[in-house]
Amino acid sequence: MNTERNRTSAINLAAIMTSIISAGMFVVFSQPTHIVPAFAQEEPAGAESAASSKLIGAGMAFGLAALGAGIGLGFVGAAGLAAISDNPKMQSRVFIIVGMVESIAIYGIVMMFIILGQ
Repeated sequence: MNTERNRTSAINLAAIMTSIISAGMFVVFSQPTHIVPAFAQEEPAGAESAASSKLIGAGMAFGLAALGAGIGLGFVGAAGLAAISDNPKMQSRVFIIVGMVESIAIYGIVMMFIILGQ
């Protein structure tokens, strides 16, 4: 039975990693390679490279924070449900810990806006 569970979890992990990689490739390759300035104004050298690097950095800041929060929330949620089923008085403490894990994604959003605002 453990081998069946391990095989299922390995398949689920492979599916998750494949979707993450394909989403990342979509984001990277869907960006315009050349941004044409309006009214034929010349941009300083390296301006479009800085803009695209800013977008990639902001996307990675939020994406990795959300990914880490999702993985952490899976572990914390499973352990929290087990703790609540043993002792229902633990419910408020579990909700506090779950909120702390979800705050990581909020930090990622804040960093994304800081990067895009510069």
